[in-house]
Amino acid sequence: MNYKNLLIDEKNNVQLLTINRPDKLNALNFEVLNELENFFENIDKRIKCIIITGAGEKAFIAGADIKELNTLNVFEGKKFAERGQSIFNKIENSNVPVIAAINGYALGGGCELAMACHIRLASTTAKFGQPEINLGTIPGYGGTQRLSRYINKSTAMELLLTGDNFSAEDALRLGLISKIYSKEELLSKAWELAEKIAKKPFEAIKAIISLVNASDNITLREGLNQEAASFGICCGTNNFKEGTSAFLEKRAPNFSNE
Repeated sequence: MNYKNLLIDEKNNVQLLTINRPDKLNALNFEVLNELENFFENIDKRIKCIIITGAGEKAFIAGADIKELNTLNVFEGKKFAERGQSIFNKIENSNVPVIAAINGYALGGGCELAMACHIRLASTTAKFGQPEINLGTIPGYGGTQRLSRYINKSTAMELLLTGDNFSAEDALRLGLISKIYSKEELLSKAWELAEKIAKKPFEAIKAIISLVNASDNITLREGLNQEAASFGICCGTNNFKEGTSAFLEKRAPNFSNE
């Protein structure tokens, strides 16, 4: 499918997905959300890792399109939030790892999209925030739920109630992102990480994503039971045999991800 607002580059079984509305700071409108949904519903089986970034020099995604938000009534607002949550849940629960390369403003829906990704890297110029309270509303795409899970509850509450932005350094300190890079090296580092992950056995990748995501909603005992079951399934795969044999034979494993 040809997308109007998404640019797609590919190499070594990795796709770079760029939100391409730089004149609007890559704000999420209905059209962008539709295209994101289509993209994540139709990931090619060859693709083993995805990077998401924003076009231009200023923004990853600077939020939702306020002109569209301004037209919503109570019923439409609920549907709007549910649709965004559904799409971001597809990203979070994708079997293919998704890396956010946050190259500028990640505000509102942009911060929420970044939090739906499995790994978050940021440039030194990145700015984060959930400023919805300044518009008389709240985050609708999972911001109240994911932020309070990824950082401590008190700080999440403060950021949500004030709508204040925070820096990449603050995001790293709070545990919201994994690494900070200069703006010039952010994408190359994201590609490097994505290509490294893409070489790992896909059955194990899928199991890890599923188990880590589930850990937010189940008890430790339930999580351990699910982990044991998934470990057993992995032990029955050809990639497990290859990985353990390669270790014993002191050579690099040759995993098959067809």
